[in-house]
Amino acid sequence: MHPERERSNWWFLLPIFLGLIGGVIAYFVLRHDDPKKAKNCLYLGITLAVIGIVINLLFGVQLTEIDQDFGVNI
Repeated sequence: MHPERERSNWWFLLPIFLGLIGGVIAYFVLRHDDPKKAKNCLYLGITLAVIGIVINLLFGVQLTEIDQDFGVNI
């Protein structure tokens, strides 16, 4: 078993910039040294991915409504 040691908080930037993939990468790198931070990075990546999907769905619905009301005749 690996001894636990605290890792840098800079690891949280990986899921912030790469989303779910960054969270998974950070999890596998940190899981032995700092399991709590590894789980938090994974949860952050999942949360940001879900927020991104919801925002994309909301904008997608808005774009279809805008497209129908445009009425441009060429």
